[in-house]
Amino acid sequence: MKRLYILRHAKAAPGEPGQDDHARALTLKGVADAEAVARYLHKNGAAPDRVLVSTSARTVQTADLVLRELSLALRADYRDALYLAEAGKILAMIQGLPARTGTVMVIGHNPGLEELAAFLAREPVRRKERERRDVLEEKFPTCALAVLDFDIERWRDIQPGEGELVDFVRPKDL
Repeated sequence: MKRLYILRHAKAAPGEPGQDDHARALTLKGVADAEAVARYLHKNGAAPDRVLVSTSARTVQTADLVLRELSLALRADYRDALYLAEAGKILAMIQGLPARTGTVMVIGHNPGLEELAAFLAREPVRRKERERRDVLEEKFPTCALAVLDFDIERWRDIQPGEGELVDFVRPKDL
């Protein structure tokens, strides 16, 4: 069994004319949302073995807040290639992870993360899963978290439509 946490960065300040998008930092609301999601993860026992993070300022700040709350002796794996990455590129990174890695968190950007979550989630089996899927398909806002479980031994075996969407949380839900 493998678990994948897909977390979109928290709310960032709008870009100024001529400002590098990569340097945009979190707003106060973004910090509060990231802290709320971090507390939710902690309360629900999240303990990723690996955290892949885009190198943008807003994703690094989001990751710092989450990892601090989880109190894990774990360093994030910052990857330039995650910055505004497409779903297929993110999936390839996940598939390249070692089999011994049981739980992975990816912190990045839309539309890639939203597309990845929808691509990997199976057709809902139960009503609660259908409700989560409907909300995910409606919108994947900043600091939204999708949690998918896969009945696989190795990350390279992850396939579209095979992940059970066990959770989908938005800051406004907390």
